[in-house]
Amino acid sequence: MFLVVTGGSGSGKSEYAERRVLELGPGHRIYVATMQCFDEESQKRVQRHRRMRAGKGFVTLERPFDLKGLEIRNLPGELLEKVSGYPAGSKGEFSEKTSGCFGEAGGKASENVSCQVTVLLECMSNLAANEMFAPGGSRERTVEEIKRGIDRLIGTCDNLVVVTNEVCSDGILYDPDTVAYQEALGQINCWLAGAADEVVEVVCGIPVTLKQSET
Repeated sequence: MFLVVTGGSGSGKSEYAERRVLELGPGHRIYVATMQCFDEESQKRVQRHRRMRAGKGFVTLERPFDLKGLEIRNLPGELLEKVSGYPAGSKGEFSEKTSGCFGEAGGKASENVSCQVTVLLECMSNLAANEMFAPGGSRERTVEEIKRGIDRLIGTCDNLVVVTNEVCSDGILYDPDTVAYQEALGQINCWLAGAADEVVEVVCGIPVTLKQSET
């Protein structure tokens, strides 16, 4: 299942996305955090989101860019034990019990619901900004590199939930760099919506389904 959750700032989209993950039932929950903290405001946002996730069984992985390089099935040993419930090998590899959750050759998890792997990525707007402007980012290749990263996640987890932002509807004229960012994020969001099984916009805490594939 691939779900895209969009909405404006403070719309309640984060709470909704987490609730949808919990509704999927037991399994391994991985939170991919994309924000880089540069000031007090961003620190406060990170702390607020950590409080929201507390007690929900998420293991957090920080990934501000290079999403395609994220190895869900090759996590460090101390994280593997939290995600899998089994001790990891000395080299940070999955044990035989754990690797069964990911199928053959690193494919998707088995049909055992308690073994399903769900990834919640939050949020796409930060990831796109980091790729475009931060040192080590992909710059002009941002859209293509993020698509590759999402495709990789789709192929290695059972459920993927991506939170993104609506940043292109305020009608304000911005500087050229910001306009380029808006255009890139718009391209990414359109591609995500096309690939997703379900797209939900959260408005004032109310989820509005924009797309839902027939099952």
